[in-house]
Amino acid sequence: MIKEFRDFIAKGNVMDLAVGIIIGAAFTAIVKSLVDDLINPVIGLIVGSVDFSNLYVVLTGNAVPGASLTAAREAGAAVFAYGSFLTAVINFLIIAFVVFLLVKSVNKMKEAAVKKEAEAPAAPAGPTELDVLLQIRDSLQK
Repeated sequence: MIKEFRDFIAKGNVMDLAVGIIIGAAFTAIVKSLVDDLINPVIGLIVGSVDFSNLYVVLTGNAVPGASLTAAREAGAAVFAYGSFLTAVINFLIIAFVVFLLVKSVNKMKEAAVKKEAEAPAAPAGPTELDVLLQIRDSLQK
């Protein structure tokens, strides 16, 4: 059983998946920073709010107008926190766009490699079996 598990873990697909998950986690941190530190402030200037995570609508309860989302929740108010959702959507769109660009560039490199391979001159064809036999015959006749 341990040998089977070791063989399973050693397979290329499992290792590729593990590397993908680790890179994905690191990539998510980069995108989160990009969205939180660069994109949200610019969008916030346009809409009038820099921090989207504090955008909410009070559905029921006693929340102080203008209070943070955390303060509104602590006050017992039921809130519709659309700012957090908006941030998640922006994160998703950026990640999807970057993944699209990566896949597009990888496909372009693959196409270039296939095209280069197809354009490469073929190795000169060697003599056929018949040519060799004819040469042997001609040599024997001399």
